[in-house]
Amino acid sequence: MVLLPPEARQQSQQILYSLFQLSLVTHNLSAIVDGGGVPTTLDGPFKPVTVPLDQSFRAVDLPDTDPLVQRTVQGFQPEQISLSLSASHDSVWISWITGEFQIGDNIEPLDPETVASIVQYGRLGRSMRHNATGYSIVYSQLYPFEGLQNYTSGIIHHVRLTGLRPNTLYQYQCGDPSLSAMSDVHYFRTMPVSGPKSYPSRIAVVGDLGLTYNTTSTVDHMTSNHPDLILLVGDVSYANLYLTNGTGADCSSCSFSNTPIHETYQPRWDYWGRYMQPLISSVPVMVIEGNHEIEEQAENQTFVAYSSRFAFPSEESGSSSTFYYSFNAGGIHFIMLGAYISYDKSGDQYRWLERDLASVDREVTPWLIATWHAPWCSTYGAHYREAECMRVEMEDLLYKYGIDIVFNGHVHAYERSNRVYNYTLNPCGPVYITVGDGGNREKMAITHADEPGQCPEPSTTPDDYMGGLIRNPPIKR
Repeated sequence: MVLLPPEARQQSQQILYSLFQLSLVTHNLSAIVDGGGVPTTLDGPFKPVTVPLDQSFRAVDLPDTDPLVQRTVQGFQPEQISLSLSASHDSVWISWITGEFQIGDNIEPLDPETVASIVQYGRLGRSMRHNATGYSIVYSQLYPFEGLQNYTSGIIHHVRLTGLRPNTLYQYQCGDPSLSAMSDVHYFRTMPVSGPKSYPSRIAVVGDLGLTYNTTSTVDHMTSNHPDLILLVGDVSYANLYLTNGTGADCSSCSFSNTPIHETYQPRWDYWGRYMQPLISSVPVMVIEGNHEIEEQAENQTFVAYSSRFAFPSEESGSSSTFYYSFNAGGIHFIMLGAYISYDKSGDQYRWLERDLASVDREVTPWLIATWHAPWCSTYGAHYREAECMRVEMEDLLYKYGIDIVFNGHVHAYERSNRVYNYTLNPCGPVYITVGDGGNREKMAITHADEPGQCPEPSTTPDDYMGGLIRNPPIKR
């Protein structure tokens, strides 16, 4: 297999836009390489290259007064419409929200039974004579502390369409026709059938997106490149950089260290969904959780907004969790892993991963790509070896099955590695690509751990949520 040459480190203002084009049509790439134009990763290792960050970049959140994030529908008309894939080309999920969220002391959750979850759809150029029904939920973010405002969402709908044709353009409307509350017509194209010469034309991969003016540059760049699929590798809305009264900061733990719990301002999720709708109502987005989705609340609940707002092909891929799942996109098998749920060899996620990897037919899906939030392989001082415990548990298994590429976020920079296994150059290891520079309001990572005096002590950097530290095992003699 061939990839673009992986210079070990690159960071530039242009890559703030976080679009990595996967030109994966095998025969085209082979033709390029045969002509001597582009080397493969096996021609490496390549020398490190670092491009300094343009310090003029500033990430400022879109305010709630911005027209791009304001509610523009009435009553129970759908908003925040999004599309996600099922496990194979013949099925997709349509999601949307009806009704208004509530925030304050005296909130009364909406009744999901009052509005139906219906999608009317058909192939482009034909009538939308097919109907699919789904389910709906409402979630709340509750705080058992005086002075903190509680939140309850609008009604969130998820409907799965099945029996779709591959690489075909469909049109659809969603909502409740009995209430005259249907959306405008939207369009999507299904994935190509899985096969060694069948691929999406372009895949956008982005992490740590947020909702800033830099985010709008990222999304504009993605939109102009017409991707067929978007991978969002964690840290979505950054609602947890805000107090429940709507006051935000670049570093919530620094500015709000005296709060009794890590607060969030859940309307930022609604603002994000409204802003993103023009893109993700037509282009499927596949999301995996990041640390900013933890969002603690009453009764030790976490990740509630993340698990409620998006549809995941968990059941279709044999997973029992929204934290890890897999799906095919043409000749690529994608594995989405959870860095904030148990990854121990004795745990459910590890056992699921073993089964999923064993079921992959590389004659049908030659490319095997994995994503999770916190990187194992990064030269930056920020979050240095923070996911070491996960690496120790899972790296051997991914190496055994020949993962080609790993995408991560978390570190707010762009970086691409040579092929690596166990911190050593290895022609059979994956290429690691970090795309944690999507546009959020937190600072960019600039300092590298290999710069003099900049290497953190690993014992000081374990992940706060997962906890613990597994050091390298002793060498067997």
